[in-house]
Amino acid sequence: MIRVGLLSALVISFAAFGEDAGVDFTTDAGTVDAGEGLAPDAGALAEVDADDDDAAADEAEFADFEETNTSDGGLLYSADLSDELLLDRWLKDPASLGTISVGLTEAGRLINGVQLSESDSCHIVDSNRAWGTQETIDFLNAAAADVHAQFALAPPLRINHIGAKTGGYLRPHQSHQAGRDADLGFYFPAGVDPGNLPARRMDVMDLAVNWALVKALLVHGDVQFILVDKRVQARLYDYALKNGEDKTWLDRLFHAGAASLIRHARGHRDHFHVRYFAGRSQEIGRRIAPLLAKQPDQNIVIHRVKSGDTLGGLASKYNSGVKLIQKANGMTNTSLRVGRTLNIPLRGPCTNCPVPPPQVVPPRCLPPALPPKS
Repeated sequence: MIRVGLLSALVISFAAFGEDAGVDFTTDAGTVDAGEGLAPDAGALAEVDADDDDAAADEAEFADFEETNTSDGGLLYSADLSDELLLDRWLKDPASLGTISVGLTEAGRLINGVQLSESDSCHIVDSNRAWGTQETIDFLNAAAADVHAQFALAPPLRINHIGAKTGGYLRPHQSHQAGRDADLGFYFPAGVDPGNLPARRMDVMDLAVNWALVKALLVHGDVQFILVDKRVQARLYDYALKNGEDKTWLDRLFHAGAASLIRHARGHRDHFHVRYFAGRSQEIGRRIAPLLAKQPDQNIVIHRVKSGDTLGGLASKYNSGVKLIQKANGMTNTSLRVGRTLNIPLRGPCTNCPVPPPQVVPPRCLPPALPPKS
């Protein structure tokens, strides 16, 4: 049983693994991977895909982004749900629990996901990849609306991939799996087509509107970090400093080492990648983990493919079946790609499934109040 109350403080570190690998986010980048290569049977060894070298390099780079979260072990974001009530709703009306973020962003999934809708302030590039936690969707809508209110003539915020309806692996990303990541295109001046890759140069981005977006993301959402190329960071920092932003606050955002909220990542020269904390969705996902077997359709473990893995071996390891794994992942053959994650349906309770620890969402890093202009 999960106890309500405060336990001793605990510091937990996570490594945020490789992300976008610099892939352009046209809708083609989101094509569902229906199976990689050809393999003769379920016993065939996993094949290393040509993209694996890049993915491994990015994974090593993103491993530097360790998140230190202070946890008290209590129920901060779902205290209205006793263990008994949580179980009752899970069995009788799972939708009443709202969005549930299960696992980690690079090895997770989404239950009761919410789809971001097109609006005056948001343009959705691919609606099938625009699912996230309720918190993520609310935060994005609030940030986009804030920018639109300041710059009515600017185009809507270009929302690229967030996640699939049920989360999980989303080609070509290694993250975007638990409803807490979003790729946001830059704002460009009128006349620049954001869908034209050669035109999406950081030297022509609209600094005023993009800086307004960064501030809006931080003010209206529980941002874990924002990834963008360091050269873009330098331009935004200089612009903000010249326009009166507090230098101490800016240095906390850009120049605080591993504690910086705005961080460099390869392949992020034409978009921001924002990752949010989703307190309630994450906490319910953690609490629901031992109850998954009571809902057979949701009794799934997430596995990241390693060299040497086979569908037959995974089916045996997790008490599943080759056909079950293929169906759950839209696979048409038995070959595997090293580095991707698989949803593996279980035939019984999982006794060794990893469960994220509880955490406390840190306070937002808000800009200091500016003195009134004379």
